[in-house]
Amino acid sequence: MALRPIDNALPTTPERPKKQAKLSIPIQTQKKPSDFGVNEEKKASPLPPPPPPADASVDYISSEKLKPFEDPESKIQGLVEGLESKDWVKVCESLNDVRRFSLHHSTVLLPILEKVMLILVKAMNNPRSALCKTSIMAASDIFNAFGEKLLDFTDSGAFDRLLLQLLLKASQDKKFVCEEADKSLKSMVNTIAPLPLLNKLSGYVDHGNLRVRAKAAVSISNSVSKMGVDEIKEFGLVKLLQMATGSLNDRLPEAREAARSIVFSVYKAFTENEDENPGEAWQSFCQSSLSPIQAQSIIKAVGSQ
Repeated sequence: MALRPIDNALPTTPERPKKQAKLSIPIQTQKKPSDFGVNEEKKASPLPPPPPPADASVDYISSEKLKPFEDPESKIQGLVEGLESKDWVKVCESLNDVRRFSLHHSTVLLPILEKVMLILVKAMNNPRSALCKTSIMAASDIFNAFGEKLLDFTDSGAFDRLLLQLLLKASQDKKFVCEEADKSLKSMVNTIAPLPLLNKLSGYVDHGNLRVRAKAAVSISNSVSKMGVDEIKEFGLVKLLQMATGSLNDRLPEAREAARSIVFSVYKAFTENEDENPGEAWQSFCQSSLSPIQAQSIIKAVGSQ
């Protein structure tokens, strides 16, 4: 009998499989239905920053609705601190307090009024429109309460700074700020005597900003319209005409109209007692008092009335 090979005598053991390297696979938690698309949306477009507080949170209160304080002496102690707060809403509230003091407790406010006016000017420069408008409303109430007393603050230049800011704000593109500043300038004209006010305004007829020039011309015109013949002559006929000549040919119609009004007021004051040939007397006066170019513009302005 043939022998089988030894290889075939024993059963072959199968080769053990090689160990596979272990891989660490992150376990993903199953998303809730409400979670789908949340992370993807964040990756696609980051969330916008939270919006700033809206100016609508500030109420613009008319002067008629502002009530007096029950204890003004106590309230005045924290007024400046409130005006200098870093919280703009708190500053607006304090500005309304300034208005209440002006309207109902002016004698309590007067000792710190100069400092308040300087803070007021700073608030007008704030880019937040609500703060700017509220400060302008406060300026109007201050004009109505104190009038010419504001001209006494010469050391700090508080009135001059306030006047410049109002002219600048009245020249802005923001309509509601511009309109409020126009109202405040009118309050200024109505409460301050023309002679000292014209001396303040005269420095702005040659301002580099044509809109400021126009607003200054309008305020001058409104002030001159309140003056009688004696006041106009006291201030100076020639001085008023020289103030008006630069605006007669200005690019803005508002400035040209105001200048013509000033010239016509001076013309009426000059010719009031001229019974014979008032036109000739006026023309002679202009030619003898002004430069040829100025005289020609003035005479032409009166002829167009």
